[in-house]
Amino acid sequence: MKESAHAAISYIRACADQYGIDGEFYKNKDIHIHVPDGAVPKDGPSAGVTICTAVLSALSGIPVRRDVAMTGEISLRGRVLPIGGLKEKAMAAHRAGIKTVLIPRGNEKDLEEVDKAVLDSIRFVTAANIKTVLDTALTEKPKALPVKKPPEKIPSTEITFEKDETDRPFTGLQPEAVRIS
Repeated sequence: MKESAHAAISYIRACADQYGIDGEFYKNKDIHIHVPDGAVPKDGPSAGVTICTAVLSALSGIPVRRDVAMTGEISLRGRVLPIGGLKEKAMAAHRAGIKTVLIPRGNEKDLEEVDKAVLDSIRFVTAANIKTVLDTALTEKPKALPVKKPPEKIPSTEITFEKDETDRPFTGLQPEAVRIS
């Protein structure tokens, strides 16, 4: 679970500006992720995309759709990695009245094991990366921050090597032989 949270935060830090989030958020915001230990057992890696979506929603102020469920491990580069137990997770989503379930693209073949009644009542969206998850789960598209322009011209420093008056072979830099302007 900790690794999932760290991967989610690392991904958000890497592309915060694309989601309208200040890239320095981690310096002035305290993020505490608490998953209470209740009657439902948790599978840590499967929560990666959910944690990422929740944190990004909190930082951007964009709500998550209430009829969407998701599962998938997240990589540091935002890839959505396969999980186990898709059939059971789909059944739980069905019982909860969920209309859309985001699953890793690598689990698409596992949909064959899901009951027909569940397949008929839920729209399954396969995701290879977190962008697909966020585009589906968030209620609105995040607005990217404006790109900062680089300085027009970077000042350069010129280094001049002066010839030694004795015509001795060069054996290294001597302080009097280098002038920086």
